Amino acid sequence: MSTAQPALPPMLAVPDAERARQAAGQARWEGEGPQWRLVLAGRWGDDGATLPAAPPGLTADAGTRVSFDTSAMTHWEPPLAALLWQALAPLARQGVALDLGGLPRGLQPLLQLSLPAPDGGSAPKADETAAVAEPPWHTTLAFVGDLLVALGRLARGRTAMRRSDWLWQIEQTGPRSLPIVLLVSSLVGLIVAYMGAQQLQRFGAQSFIANLVTIGVVREIAALVVGIVLAGRVGAAFAAQIGSMRAGEEIDALTTLGVDPVEHLVLPRMLALLVTGPLLTLCAGVAGLAVGGVIAVGLYDVPAAAYVATTRESLTGADLFVGLLKGSVYAVLVALAGCRQGLNAGRSAQAVGEATTAAVVQAIVWMVVAASTLTVIFQRLDI
Repeated sequence: MSTAQPALPPMLAVPDAERARQAAGQARWEGEGPQWRLVLAGRWGDDGATLPAAPPGLTADAGTRVSFDTSAMTHWEPPLAALLWQALAPLARQGVALDLGGLPRGLQPLLQLSLPAPDGGSAPKADETAAVAEPPWHTTLAFVGDLLVALGRLARGRTAMRRSDWLWQIEQTGPRSLPIVLLVSSLVGLIVAYMGAQQLQRFGAQSFIANLVTIGVVREIAALVVGIVLAGRVGAAFAAQIGSMRAGEEIDALTTLGVDPVEHLVLPRMLALLVTGPLLTLCAGVAGLAVGGVIAVGLYDVPAAAYVATTRESLTGADLFVGLLKGSVYAVLVALAGCRQGLNAGRSAQAVGEATTAAVVQAIVWMVVAASTLTVIFQRLDI
């Protein structure tokens, strides 16, 4: 004989229902007189949630201002943009000042582009007003801040970056950059070895060619060569690719879909260079040492065994660490300069070209500053 299972107490179902109610999107108006605020909380998705109508006290008097509080919002999807536009468009036509700074960064440019102006025309485009009002350093700081936020989400496992994008960027920036890196580093190593050997020969100190080439190439030259090559080949490509997407309004489309351009475009490129930068630096150092050995052995009669032995004695772990660290820093600076210029490029072919040129120049300037700073720091620390 079967027995009926006892029903669960009603009190066990209450927490789940309460959690579901709290997780759903909620909105309310707060304020009075000329200052009003729309508070958004919970999860806003495609679940039929609506925004409350503007309160009767919210009128288009002089100085009326509406701000937003989304600190309690846990998630949002593209339907929220349509709800906000329907609620805010009548207020914008009446001349109410809308402070969109409290909304998520993905929603701000979309609403700025679509909300009407008080005279019935279109609101100014977000990138056009930003280009006039914001100085370059402010744009750079905002870009770095967005990137740090994206890295934080990556560390928490909540990133929108795809692993396939990261691997593809590694292939583009690493193996495809290796031939030109080896060529340039070999030629620079040849110059260093030849010019240094000429000076050492005056004192009969050809045996110290290995010391000169090892320390110079491993600590400084290999990383700098890699940085310059990446700036011209990869940094310019990043700026051109992302700038073309900006001109073609593809980035606006990503923002409309709720995809963060920094996570989708910038993060995989920067992480790819963070991996390939030190590896390319290591390859460049080996190439420079090898060519230096050819010069020492072939032109200045230094025994090959003596050159190899002196190189092993001269090369310390500190030298290798400094060289690889500098290569990593230069690679990250190249990624930052290229992506920053691309994301903030104008919407014309000329603007994309200017952003590409600016990315290369900016990356090289940043690398020179970083090289000087790191050299002084390591000298002070006796590393």
